[in-house]
Amino acid sequence: MKYSLIFATSFFFLFTFYGMGQTKQDSLGIKQVALDYIESQHNVKPDQFKRAAHPRMVKRTFWTDKKTKKEYLRETFTDAMILLAETYNQNGDKFPENPKKEVILLDVYDKIASVKLIADDWIDYMHIIKLNGKWQIANVLWQFNDTKTH
Repeated sequence: MKYSLIFATSFFFLFTFYGMGQTKQDSLGIKQVALDYIESQHNVKPDQFKRAAHPRMVKRTFWTDKKTKKEYLRETFTDAMILLAETYNQNGDKFPENPKKEVILLDVYDKIASVKLIADDWIDYMHIIKLNGKWQIANVLWQFNDTKTH
């Protein structure tokens, strides 16, 4: 019992004084960044995407070269994603009326987080970082549910 109390007190001290604990505000901020990422495409709002992503964000997936049939790593950057948010769903026909957008916080440690976003046709794994008090997406690794689509 005595050792349990010492361990619990030490654990509390570490998380209180070294800032490793996740606050409710952090959880809400991280979730909002993931929602801004997907909703910017749903709602054709590039400024919503700009708010979510770090200017040096990289989004990656595997893709198949149509000629050689070989897979390669495809990269997309923040500027292309802003353009996508501006143009992809302009006719309102790219998503269902009530699109799926499930955000799962996988891990949060101080100023970094890993998030899984489950959307209608794909899954995104995101690395989100807190810089100057603001949560932003740094990396995205994604794939279509149907990998033949790649």
